[in-house]
Parts: sequence; structure tokens; C-alpha cells
Amino acid sequence: MSTPSHPALPTTSSQVPSGPIASRWRLRSKELVFDRMPMIMGILNVTPDSFSDGGRFFTIQSAIDQAKRLEDEGVDILDIGGESTRPFSESVDADEEIRRIAPVLEKLQGKVNVPISIDTTKASVAAAAIQLGAEIINDVSGLEADPAMVGVAVETGAGICAMHMQGTPQTMQIAPSYNDVVGEISSYLTARDRWLTEQGVAPERICLDPGIGFGKSHEHNLLLLQNASAFHQTGRPILIGHSRKGFIAKVLGNKDLERTFGTIGVSLAMAIHRIQVLRVHDVGANKQALKLFLSVYG
Repeated sequence: MSTPSHPALPTTSSQVPSGPIASRWRLRSKELVFDRMPMIMGILNVTPDSFSDGGRFFTIQSAIDQAKRLEDEGVDILDIGGESTRPFSESVDADEEIRRIAPVLEKLQGKVNVPISIDTTKASVAAAAIQLGAEIINDVSGLEADPAMVGVAVETGAGICAMHMQGTPQTMQIAPSYNDVVGEISSYLTARDRWLTEQGVAPERICLDPGIGFGKSHEHNLLLLQNASAFHQTGRPILIGHSRKGFIAKVLGNKDLERTFGTIGVSLAMAIHRIQVLRVHDVGANKQALKLFLSVYG
């Protein structure tokens, strides 16, 4: 039986960013300053149908309790969403999305000390969330789904995370296809960054996300992660959202496995690539693993 080979940790290869990387992200009223440790964006889905934790934090009190728990675990950004974007999910209208997230945001005002991000593609939802204290608009459509979103971004001065997605949540996993997944998504993010600045978004307020799991096959996801350093050429902070996603089960060869440990493995790899923000469910486990890893790896 042959022994599988595993790549060594990179030290001087192209997988390690050699040029300058973005060190700051300006939000609506705060500024994040990055160092060697990636910042952790904790996921709080106020939904009944998200792919991993749908329904667990759908009541107001359970969502509040989870937000406080994530802050206690050391979360750097709290990302709240009222609509699932899992593959084949059903969309909800803006009124329902606001109904889900507004009471949570209201009760969190003055109760948490970390920036809050609103995970939405709808301008009215983003505007309502910012009025209730949100600092960041995290838009999986790259601010393409709602033409009014960029106006909200400019008017409020919120931090923006613009993500790449091929298709929509309803169609994205049917048959994702690329000739050069890394090059095409890098070009898309660069063009999207240029468009946002042309519309009046301040460059220092932009973060970019290649969209792991959003219109990508398992092989595409791995190529993007293996080449994550390439996205630093955009000059913006990079966010990676890999937590508990299907490619982890594919690599491990068991779709029923609990995916926290696999998520941590990817987080450590992203620390080597100097990715600035990691979006995860299991905040404490990832924070501890990263701290120990970087204490040894440097």
C-alpha cells in the first residue's frame, strides 16, 4: 500500500505572500487593524434554515445568548444574518429579514463591544441594520443583487465585504464552471473593487471575499484556498468563509463527520497565507488553535 504524500508547510514558496498586504479596514465608526493573527468573524444565523445551525438561534433570546457567548470566546466581528444563503435555499423578502434581525440588533446595542456585520443582499435590510448599530455590510452578491445597496454603503460609510458568487443560492451549485478559477475570481474582485470606488465607496472601507462554496465545486474551493495569497494583490483585506462547508467532508471522505476540526485545519492554512478575516461558527476553538499555531509557526 502506498503512503499518501502531504505537502510540507510553505516557508519561501509562492503560497506565502511576499508583497505588502492590507493592514487596516475602516468601518462605519471603527477601524480594524490587522496583525499576524487573523481576525475572527463569528457567524450568528437568525434563520430557521441555514445549512449548519439553522433554527438554533432563531428566537431572540437564543440569538442574544449566542452573541454574548461568541464575544466571550474572543470574536472580533459578529456577523448576523436573517436569510439563509445555503445552496438551494429559498429567499425571503426584506420585511421578513428585518423582522428577524431588528429585535436582535436592538437588544445588542450597548451589550457587545465588537463590530456587528449584517449579512444581507438587500439595501433596506442593510440600512435598517446600520441604523441599529451595524458597522459592516457583508453582501454575498458583491453588491450586485440590489442596485440600491451601493448607495446605502456610500451614504452610511459602512465597511463593505463584497463576495464573489457564480449564480444565485438557488442555482450556484448545479454545475459551477471555470477555465481558471483563481484567475477569474481574482479578476472579478479587482473589477468589483474598482466599481465600488467609482461609485464613491472609500477604498479603505472595502474587504473582498472569493466566496468559498458559492458557485464552486469541491475542487474549485481547494484551488482557491491553496492559492489564497493571490487575492492580496487586490490591495484589500481578504475574508475567507470556509466554516463547516461541504468540501471539508469531501476531503475527509465522510459527509457525516463533525466538521469543526476540518474547519480549524483550513483556518491554520489561511493564517500562513496571511488572510485577514476568517468567518467561522466555532469561534473559541479557532481562536485557540490559531494562537498556538502562530506561537510555534511564527
